[in-house]
Amino acid sequence: MKMKLMTAIATAAMLATLSPLALAQNVAIVNGKAVPTARVEALAQQIARSGRPVTPEMQGQLRDEVIAREVFIQEAQKQGLDTTDDFKTQMELARQTILIRELFANYQKANPITDADLKAEYDRFAAANGGKEYRARHILVEKEDEAKAIIAQLKKGGKFDEIAKKSSKDPGSGAKGGDLDWASAGNFVAEFSDAMTKLAKGKTTETAVKTQFGYHIIRLDDVRDAQLPKFEDVKPQIAQQLQQQKMTKYQDDLRAKAKVE
Repeated sequence: MKMKLMTAIATAAMLATLSPLALAQNVAIVNGKAVPTARVEALAQQIARSGRPVTPEMQGQLRDEVIAREVFIQEAQKQGLDTTDDFKTQMELARQTILIRELFANYQKANPITDADLKAEYDRFAAANGGKEYRARHILVEKEDEAKAIIAQLKKGGKFDEIAKKSSKDPGSGAKGGDLDWASAGNFVAEFSDAMTKLAKGKTTETAVKTQFGYHIIRLDDVRDAQLPKFEDVKPQIAQQLQQQKMTKYQDDLRAKAKVE
């Protein structure tokens, strides 16, 4: 009797020890099938990858979602939906998508963008976009005679912005009195740029400037050194751009090495 009692006590103690472990391994038992806690963790990771924060308050929702999925999966399997050709095709596409995503994620992890890469790219950008910026206005018309008439009006004291609003064919700047805002010379076509950069501040072209768009009367309002964004402000954009370029090259290299018949 004493031996049986000790055995029963030992068995109860062992079950009490295992119960919390089993509870930790599974979030529920649905129709006799265990739903492992790992599914909740996997779903949380999937949500985190999409950029959404996973808060402690969401744990209950995640648990309910995983259990609901198990209920639905069991019903789908009962109906034999997991044996259809369409299901198998969709599963293969899903497998490919996940595997390719992991391939690219692994490449990015193994080939990170360094601070030196970012700074070098910024320096190239600064070198290409440095120099001067110009604040100019223009009036665009179709015919040279129209341009000559406007130049005559300006010489007689006509106000540039008022004439631009009334006569300019440029829908973007015309409504703003011909204002083109700050821009580098490279933002304009060559004929326009050459004429603009030769002007002194406050001066207007004496003759119409012909381009592919028509005839321009240009006034230069101001000149300044190019205002480039600070490195720290554009660092995330540069990193994204470089990562995209590196990933595109990686993909192109894989395609080029593949033997496709």
